[in-house]
Amino acid sequence: MSSSSSTVVYEGWMVRHGRRKIGRSFIHMRYFVLETRLLSYFKRKPQHKMPKLPIKSLHIDGNCRVEDRGLKMHHGHMLYVLSVYNKREKHHRITMAAFNIQEALIWKEKIEMVIDQQQGVVSPDGNTAFSSSQQNAGVENGRKSSSSDRDSHHEEEEEEEDNHRSLMRRTTIGNGPPESLHDWTRGNDTGISDQGSPAQVFSRGHWRLVRCQNGLRIFEELQDVDYLARSCSRAMKAVGVVEASCEAIFQLVMSMDTTRFEWDCSFQYGSLVEEVDGHTAILYHRLQLDWFSAFTWPRDLCYVRYWRRNDDGSYVVLFQSREHPNCGPQPGFVRAHIESGGFNISPLKSRNGRVRTQVQHLMQIDLKGWGVGYLPSFQQHSLLHMLNSVAGLREWFSQSDESQILPRIPVMDNMALSVSSKKGTKTQDNTVQTSLPADESRHSTVEEESDEDEEFQLPESELEPSTRELDADGKLLGLDEEDSGEIDFSGFSGNLRRDDRDNSRDCWRISDGNNFRVRSKNFIYDKSKVPAGKPLMELVAVDWFKDVKRMDHVAKRKGCAVQVAAEKGLFSLAINLQVPGTTNYSMVFYFVSKKLIPNSLLQRFVDGDDEFRNSRFKLIPSVPKGSWIVRQSVGSTPCLLGKAVDITYIRGANYLEIDVDIGSSTVANGVLGLVCGVITTLVVDMAFLVQGHTYEELPERLIGAVRMSHIELSSAVVPVLED
Repeated sequence: MSSSSSTVVYEGWMVRHGRRKIGRSFIHMRYFVLETRLLSYFKRKPQHKMPKLPIKSLHIDGNCRVEDRGLKMHHGHMLYVLSVYNKREKHHRITMAAFNIQEALIWKEKIEMVIDQQQGVVSPDGNTAFSSSQQNAGVENGRKSSSSDRDSHHEEEEEEEDNHRSLMRRTTIGNGPPESLHDWTRGNDTGISDQGSPAQVFSRGHWRLVRCQNGLRIFEELQDVDYLARSCSRAMKAVGVVEASCEAIFQLVMSMDTTRFEWDCSFQYGSLVEEVDGHTAILYHRLQLDWFSAFTWPRDLCYVRYWRRNDDGSYVVLFQSREHPNCGPQPGFVRAHIESGGFNISPLKSRNGRVRTQVQHLMQIDLKGWGVGYLPSFQQHSLLHMLNSVAGLREWFSQSDESQILPRIPVMDNMALSVSSKKGTKTQDNTVQTSLPADESRHSTVEEESDEDEEFQLPESELEPSTRELDADGKLLGLDEEDSGEIDFSGFSGNLRRDDRDNSRDCWRISDGNNFRVRSKNFIYDKSKVPAGKPLMELVAVDWFKDVKRMDHVAKRKGCAVQVAAEKGLFSLAINLQVPGTTNYSMVFYFVSKKLIPNSLLQRFVDGDDEFRNSRFKLIPSVPKGSWIVRQSVGSTPCLLGKAVDITYIRGANYLEIDVDIGSSTVANGVLGLVCGVITTLVVDMAFLVQGHTYEELPERLIGAVRMSHIELSSAVVPVLED
């Protein structure tokens, strides 16, 4: 269809999200163009002088609809998905997504504006299309759900000859909450628990101010009953004002990655259990409570989370505990119960040109355990600890750039394995199924079950670097996809033990690569960063050495992981962090992989000269657990080690050793002295990578990441090194 006579209404890069025929989900960056009668997308931005045929296009008339799909998860990243289709040809649709909800809302508004402009225009089939603005009497007053969602539930009842039916759109995104989930944001509603206990019937309309702290007003719910059962706690909420947009706050609240540590002091860990639909998900959440932690068991939660966007631009996020077969009770934790909770994020009038938003955070939670009934201060202190996250939001936005928010939820893995080892194979099967969102595996539409680009796909060699990177999972940046099979880890050992449990001491574990943010594909244009994802190499062993002299070239030590890797035909990278002092210490990390891709960034780093290596070798540190002064001193800012300290590179036949002399820098030596004094109290994350500069070298990929937990200086051993 020719578009030469059409005017471009809106255009830009968006995400194409779907599922291939083999079942794997995919995302592609595509350039979408909205014209007065046409929506289409291209593999590259079309040039005016040399127009290109679109991959797919959709004729826009008054019979078109914009359907909200809510949130979709792709490797832990949140995508806000919209689907545009014509009600007369429902099989022909275009699905588009964005990493932030602001962009999705802009596209939704622009497309609906074009649909409205086509009211009364004769469509190609000879019928007259009517827009939603012609009939709106059927919109239910007070309804807080999206009409596009309501339409999707009643599509089977629509008749093709119903030419004059209104589309009944509203700006709201999201259906109403599940029936069992109480919506406390509707002040005059009555909430009844699943048990139907008379003691738990209450009105959310009456609140009493009990205190003001950290710039927040803390309210307590006034119950209509004379007696409140011990198992039913009082609801409390915190109300504060945050100078940020509703969308930015909503995206931060929805994320459950390491960013949450910076504003939610009650957060320890969170992951996705099951994605029910675009607005409802089951989550697992561990609480970090500081009330006599030596005498009280830690608490965790399994709850359903629902969200929606209201017509006034506000967002509602609701919580309520829910049992799930793949998230049973965890050893060492008491399962708390959320009776009602969530966030209400509402826009306020700007003041002095600054955007303002009111944030309400409500929690009604039973922490369970023997201490709750006998120590009421434990319940109240913990509840205030959780509500204080509103103050954390306010301070986070006052010191951060909200444009860099990229919400993310790690997918729960191996959760079921820790419940009971007696379940055997059946438990492992459940765990595998949990890692695939239920919405994608069981509720996918025709659009998502087939790759609509398939017939338009170019050969792999002609694809854009960004598309190939997403599909090849590291092929451009150093790994050979064909040789990326399982590595035989037998025979690798180090004197420092590996322990994947959370509370272990004097050990190491592999840190989740998504805890680190690296340069994105478009970093050179917008300075954006994304979670790093899977590392390029595998961490197989860690050595913790001490000696009276500095230990160089540890890879020549007989029996070390480098020698074992050579026998297996693997390439290895040894990073030796040298700590000076009266006693010299060395922490050595051994990363291995199969053969490298010629001319890849990692291969050029391995075989490059020292000047190139020093300009690219980067460390991203983080201190998830430790004193405030240590966390501030270490920070989480990436550092080019070759620019800060002296590094010696030793290139062997099948390995590269990197000796980092931390004592060569006065600043690093000062920080190191502070860290060594309290090293047994620290949990430290480190990620190593090669910095990308050009578009072809982006996005950055980690060489590897490691977490060191409560290391003891006394556990270091003296190595046997040849002269």
